Parts: sequence; C-alpha cells; structure tokens
Amino acid sequence: MNLAELSVTYQQKLQKLYDEEEIQSLFLLVVNHLLGYSKGRYITEKQTPLSEDVYLKFEEILILLSGGKPVQYAVGWTEFYGLPFNVNPSVLIPRPETEELVDWILNDKEISRQSGNVIDIGTGSGCIAISLKKHLSQAHVFAMDISKEALDTAKGNALINQVEVGFIHDDILNPVSVANDRKFDIIVSNPPYITENEKQEMHQNVLAHEPHTALFVSNEKPLIFYEAIAEFAKKHLCDGGSLFFEINEYLGEQSVEMLTVKGFTDIVLRKDMQGKDRMIKAVL
Repeated sequence: MNLAELSVTYQQKLQKLYDEEEIQSLFLLVVNHLLGYSKGRYITEKQTPLSEDVYLKFEEILILLSGGKPVQYAVGWTEFYGLPFNVNPSVLIPRPETEELVDWILNDKEISRQSGNVIDIGTGSGCIAISLKKHLSQAHVFAMDISKEALDTAKGNALINQVEVGFIHDDILNPVSVANDRKFDIIVSNPPYITENEKQEMHQNVLAHEPHTALFVSNEKPLIFYEAIAEFAKKHLCDGGSLFFEINEYLGEQSVEMLTVKGFTDIVLRKDMQGKDRMIKAVL
C-alpha cells in the first residue's frame, strides 16, 4: 500500500461525512502528522510503498475519522497562530476566527508591547493566552477556566511552547480565587456563545465530540458569560484597559448595547474574514 492508494481509501471511507476537498485536506494533515511530509513531498513520495506499521497507524486514524472524531482529536494536536497545541475532548479545537482575535490584540496600536497584566477567561487549550505570551514576552499572562482537565491541557501546551502563564481554576459566573486587588491591562475571552437553537446548524462531529460546556448557552440568556466578564472587567480592568471578546455573529448589536449600558466606551465591532460580526473591543 502506498500513499496514493491510501488517499483513495480515505476518500471512499469518509465521503458520507466530508466533501472531496475536505477529505484530501484531512488526509494531508494525517500524512504530515505521521510522516512529517509537506504537500510537496507527499506528491513526490505518494507512490512509495509504506511499511506495515505506518500503514496500520493510517488505518487507526481512519477508523477514528470514520466515527466522526475531528482530525485534530484523532492526531492529538493542531496548529494555532503558528504554534503547536495538544488538543483532546476536554477542550475546544481552536478556530481560525480566534486567531483573528489574537492578531487584532497584537496589532492594536493602543496595546503596548510591554502590556502588564493580561487574562484570558475560559482559556480551554490555552491557545489565546499562550499565543499572546509568546508575542508579549514582557507581559504577565494569566489563564482562567472552570475545567481542571482543560487547565491540565493548557499547562502542557505552555510547556510545549516554552512560555510562563499563570493558571487559575475558577468559575467566571462566580469568581472566588482571583485576587480582589489584581488589575489587568487586557481582558480577553472566547466564552460559550452558541444558543441551543443554533445546534441544528452545526456539523455532527462537533456536537458529538467537542465539550458542550465550552460551546452552548441557553436561548434565554445568550450573553450570560459576556455580562459576567464585563462585570469582572469593571472591577479588574485598569483605567484605559481593553476588553476583547469573540462573539456570536448574530448577537453583535446586543453585545455592543450590553457593554454600552455597563459603561464601556470606544466600542468596536469587527467582522472576521468571512464577513461575520465576530469580535468586539471595548475600553474602560
């Protein structure tokens, strides 16, 4: 069996779950994971026979993918903002739109490269906090999550990427362990924001495998986490400090209104690369 033949097998076994282009992208990711091949090297090597043990590894991953497991969970890692992150079902798989949020923060002209204290609320894999620390090396970066399993994953990712991040186990809806006198120059969060009504729009492999507590909120209180984080920010954000959110594309105006009522200013609603309202910045 060679890679060209394996590619056909992947197409046949996964065609009910993904379209042809998606399957090829998944397959190339697995090739890179198992063999370290770039797309160019895959093209030159795809007729070379594979050893039995390597072939079996491809088969093992194909079985997981056929069961609907996201490829990032199947291989155990993904890339975010140019950095490697281990992922597992205790954390969400980082998305490209979240990379856009990180990029906005790092390229915001009002953000000092020396930014003092930064906190990422609902850190999950740690992708936001770790990426910010990697580029704001002088900053003191903290990461909060309610899930101990998620924090364990994030701590491991901080080690992989050789950065120091302070991890906090706490619930933003009822925070108790964050010191009352600690102030932050940047507060950032990508909290749960998908309403129950939106579940039917989502891919089945997301619903079946990614942690629902990190995804969903009730239809009745879709901004519950944003309101809590905004209240936290009113107490813990430095004067002139910035609050950044990733948001539900359908709740942009509601989010702006909520922040305005709570006294935030210089509110900017920004679209992602797909033209969806996806990010907000507000100043205290």
